[in-house]
Amino acid sequence: MTINPPPAPPGPRIGLLGSYGGRNIGDEAILQCVLSCLRAHRPHARLVVFSRDAEHTQSHQPEADEVIDWEGVPRKPVLDALAGLDLLVLGGGGILYDGEARRYLRLVRAAHERGVPTLAYAIGAGPLREADDREAVRSVLPEMTEVVVRDEESRLVLEEVGVDRELTVTADPALLLPPEPFTERMLRHEGLPIDARLVGMSVREPGRAAEKLDEDDYHALLADVADFLARRLDAHVVFVPMERQDVRHAHGVLSRMSGPDLGRILHNSYRPGQILGFMSHLDMVVGMRLHVVMFAALSGLPVLPLPYSGKVFDFARRTGAPALVGVAREQAGLLLAEVDRLWDEFPHRRHDLEGRVEALRDLAGQTCARAGTLLDCLDGGPCHAGRAQDTGLLVTPGPGTADLGRHRA
Repeated sequence: MTINPPPAPPGPRIGLLGSYGGRNIGDEAILQCVLSCLRAHRPHARLVVFSRDAEHTQSHQPEADEVIDWEGVPRKPVLDALAGLDLLVLGGGGILYDGEARRYLRLVRAAHERGVPTLAYAIGAGPLREADDREAVRSVLPEMTEVVVRDEESRLVLEEVGVDRELTVTADPALLLPPEPFTERMLRHEGLPIDARLVGMSVREPGRAAEKLDEDDYHALLADVADFLARRLDAHVVFVPMERQDVRHAHGVLSRMSGPDLGRILHNSYRPGQILGFMSHLDMVVGMRLHVVMFAALSGLPVLPLPYSGKVFDFARRTGAPALVGVAREQAGLLLAEVDRLWDEFPHRRHDLEGRVEALRDLAGQTCARAGTLLDCLDGGPCHAGRAQDTGLLVTPGPGTADLGRHRA
């Protein structure tokens, strides 16, 4: 007689709230990695993503069990979905900045009001100068079960705002992204040469996260850099858009190059892992977008970050890359000199870069391990301060941690 085992008990409902559905490849990479982390800890969990574009997220994130639109929709269904969660994960990525922080934290506060524990998963913060955003951050973050930030810059920003609680610093979740193949056929489809040097370049639009950028100024500056790289390395320059708006700015740089025939823009849509895989075809990267810089470092390439904001400067510092201050035309000479030196000295720097990147990957993994510790607590495990065996980190409970198991019951 065959006895069928009892069905596995239903897993927890875990919500993820971040800059998802905005069609930014960096944010999609973060979401993919956070989903994979949670799925590894709880294979039977119901993973619910709150997205700006539910249809896009559902079609591009197969690990998501349910996707809920939270912008421009009636408020009650969103609040009902929050109330049904066992844990709400905020982030990762840079979401706590002027004009946006209060919107995300409004939902976090609503989760707290419904007794739902919350985890900030390697979030980024800043700039935070608007009074409403600062007040939201100052009042909501101390009530979260645990707050993990992805860099020192974010911790400093939150401390300056007045957040009074322990803040753990790890690293960006996308450091754990697995690469996917980017084939020679895909290169040909993009009109890229197979047997020539390729240099990647990343540009971005000005906006609240890059408010000090002067569009004409930095277009002209990067055109000078692109021309220099094409001549110096006998290379083609490939612009790697991470958002739709990046394409227009890539065209702006390309139009100012003296040798625009040596420039190309990736025009097709790719998954985050494919963009990471594309790095294997490049010889060097100069980038503004954090995750282009990150993917280049993961791929062991010489990379020159262009730090339009603190998060890029922080990543440059942590990887030992040249960390210029700002992106302005008057820095053209310094920038070209850094590009030249980076290319010449990289064989001697490679080992140091690889060690630093591996250390950052370990830190990114620790965020995932801390999430697992909280999930164990949710299932009725120990919720006391101490050293978690799987993280090697001090776990200090925030408000509500002791109630994790009781909430699910």
